[in-house]
Amino acid sequence: MPPISKQKRNKISEQILHHLYSIAPQSIFTSQIAQEIARDEEFAKSLLQELEKSRLIIKIAKNPQGVQYQRRQRWRLSNSAFEVFKKHQKQ
Repeated sequence: MPPISKQKRNKISEQILHHLYSIAPQSIFTSQIAQEIARDEEFAKSLLQELEKSRLIIKIAKNPQGVQYQRRQRWRLSNSAFEVFKKHQKQ
């Protein structure tokens, strides 16, 4: 399978950010994001990790009771990214 271009990776990342903005302030699991963007979970996870390094999203590693997830990760839009999205939506 040929590698995905940087431009297409950016577009898919934009889809992820848009979906996280649409459900903010909720967080969702990697598998749900992969299903939403119709991509493989491992590919979605790699994009999510890139977005986390850019500080656009935040990884949540504990459940609501404070117990560390063993194999799952939830994600949400960072506060600063949410404010930028919110500002651009009003214009």
